[in-house]
Amino acid sequence: MLGLALSGGGARGIAHLGVLAALDELQLPIGALAGVSSGGIAAVFYAAGVPPRDVLRLLEEVNLTRLTRIALSRYGLLHMAAVGTLFERHLGAGATFEQLRLPVTLVATDLLEGTSVWFDQGPLVPPLMASSAVPILYRPVEYQGRQLVDGGLLNNLPVEPLLARPELRVVGVHCNPPNRAAQVTSLPSLIERTLNLAIGGNTVLSKRQCQLLLEPPALAQFRAMSYRRAPELFDIGYRYTLSQAPALRQLLREEA
Repeated sequence: MLGLALSGGGARGIAHLGVLAALDELQLPIGALAGVSSGGIAAVFYAAGVPPRDVLRLLEEVNLTRLTRIALSRYGLLHMAAVGTLFERHLGAGATFEQLRLPVTLVATDLLEGTSVWFDQGPLVPPLMASSAVPILYRPVEYQGRQLVDGGLLNNLPVEPLLARPELRVVGVHCNPPNRAAQVTSLPSLIERTLNLAIGGNTVLSKRQCQLLLEPPALAQFRAMSYRRAPELFDIGYRYTLSQAPALRQLLREEA
């Protein structure tokens, strides 16, 4: 069976939904998922039994203005409360990891200790919020005595929980291919480029540990906030994964 590690990447993470839709269409078995930030969201909704195309429709209906309400806090610019409410509405306020149909591991960053923290049991929504709390942009999520932020800060391709299970063939799905033609023409573009380079550096070893890496090159042309282009991003992940069907099937044959 496949073990999928799904990276963060903001709007580019919508491509994960296309990847999952293609894997379903190809009828390739998934045994477990690990995700961070947008990859964690895709992993959880998929493991909760929500079809990827339904998640895409949900994203297209979301009021982004409400989700990006100014928090007026010294710890972050935006509230996570609306994001948490959205998760609870579709997953259930009392949702737990144990209720998911597939094992999922979410990764967050302990801001004070400077370490990665894994969650795979107990309440689901707080770790999901923490894994998605982009530093500076969102307030840290206080949970289990920790101040938690986006797991991609230290580990943007969390393969470790999957490598611990020898029955899985580990496939990394990385939605941040390098864009060497990127133009830095403003402060926002400078911040985004800096974060992309920093986060990209922590995936080098993880990529090498994957038995197969899916990294759609077309995603390089999209920004982290390109949410209005969700259908295009979904389609890129979907079509790229279909093109990799021979490699995926070969990987599963090697398992046998």
